Parts: sequence; C-alpha cells; structure tokens
Amino acid sequence: MSDLKQLNSLNDFLKPSRTALLVWDVQNMLVDNVFNKNEFLKQTTNLVEEARKNKIPVFYSKITPLPPSFESPVRKFLMQQRRRKLNFTPEGMELAIKPAEGEIVVPKNTASIFIGTNFENMIRNAGIVTIIIAGIATEIGVESSARDGQNRGFLPVIASDAVSSYDKEGHSRSLENMKNLFPVMKVDEIVGNFKQ
Repeated sequence: MSDLKQLNSLNDFLKPSRTALLVWDVQNMLVDNVFNKNEFLKQTTNLVEEARKNKIPVFYSKITPLPPSFESPVRKFLMQQRRRKLNFTPEGMELAIKPAEGEIVVPKNTASIFIGTNFENMIRNAGIVTIIIAGIATEIGVESSARDGQNRGFLPVIASDAVSSYDKEGHSRSLENMKNLFPVMKVDEIVGNFKQ
C-alpha cells in the first residue's frame, strides 16, 4: 500500500492493478430507454471486454428494490413516476451485458454504490483506488456514485461515451458538471492508459 503515495499522474491511477470497472444499472428496462442505445451498448461492451483483457475487476450494479413495506416513503413516491416509463418485468430487470465468471453483481437500492452494499470493502481489500464508471443514468446513479466515491478517497473516471440516460439534456449537463470534479474520458482514451 505504500506505493499509493506515488500516484502523481492519471496514468498512475489507471494502472489495471489499481483499477475497477463499475457498470451501473445496465438493466434491459433502462437500456431500452436511453437516447443512444446502440452506441451506448457498443462502447460499454468494448470497455468491459478491455477490462477483462487487462484483468481489471468488473462490477455490475443491479437495482434490487426493497420489499414495499421497508422502502422509504420518498423513494416510493419518486419511483411511482418513473415506473410508468420502465419495464419492471423479470426480463426488464435482467442485465443487458452479461457478467463473465468471477465478475460481481452488486444488488443495491439507492443511487450510490456505496450505500447498503459491500462494494467499498471489496475494492479497498483489493487495493483499488480508481473506479471507472459506465452505465445508466449519467445524472443519477453514475454521478451520485462518482461523487460519493471521491468523498471516500477513490478517483472516479467517467467513461463519457459509455454512460447514458433517457434524458439527453440531463446526461449532457451531468457530464459537463463532472468534468470540473474528476476525469471524464472517452473509452478509447481510458483503454489507451491501460497499455502504458
């Protein structure tokens, strides 16, 4: 762990041995509603494949609602409006990108990967300091998890062409906002750093 004090460049942070990929909520019900479905799936799949080639751990978040009587009244109220647009069927809840053997699916029920999960323990135990984030929706769980991760001492790196939303304007605003906080890079740029 002493070598963590020697992280002086983005290239240092993006070394595969220090990096994890978080694929946020690529469930069919969300993927089917993004504004750029084909391009999003192409870039996200490419990023996942490159992570696998470079032995970077891949984690997938999966919306897993709490039983209704244990869900927060605020989340119930807000989800009523979103449920009309989404396909909450068993097929809709399935991941559009299938995890490979050894990749971890993290059930979660908030817009941060760090709340109510063991994700932080797992990545700390593995010596990971950088979290590349792809997935849906940019302005909701992607940005929330990135901000939360940075506040906990991790470096989030947003894969700008492997994140998306059903709200194109919200997606664009979120990317612009995140550029002021942490690295926002295209998949090809991220992958290029793996090889240096």
